[in-house]
Amino acid sequence: MSDEGKVTVQGAIQALAGPWQPRDLATVKEAVVRVARADGAFPWHHHEQDELFLCWDGVLRIEMEGREPVTLKAGELFVVPKGTEHRPVAETVAHALLVERIETRQYGD
Repeated sequence: MSDEGKVTVQGAIQALAGPWQPRDLATVKEAVVRVARADGAFPWHHHEQDELFLCWDGVLRIEMEGREPVTLKAGELFVVPKGTEHRPVAETVAHALLVERIETRQYGD
């Protein structure tokens, strides 16, 4: 059995260049799976499509305009609805998997 195409998430996390510099892990249909290190607050932004956050480790808070923040711990996920102004915040280093459309820009649309 071949390991071609296999991705080790922990290895990808260890290879990240720094906070808020995601790395693409896989492309499925019209979506990309990315891994990112969260440390501090990311700028407020929005996308014209939904964005999924899966907390891999640590604690990640998703702040949204007009809504209560959602706090994610390892193994928990949340989908930010399209058009929602939001920002991820990590008080200490956390890592997340993101699933979003390939054309999604990191700082929003």
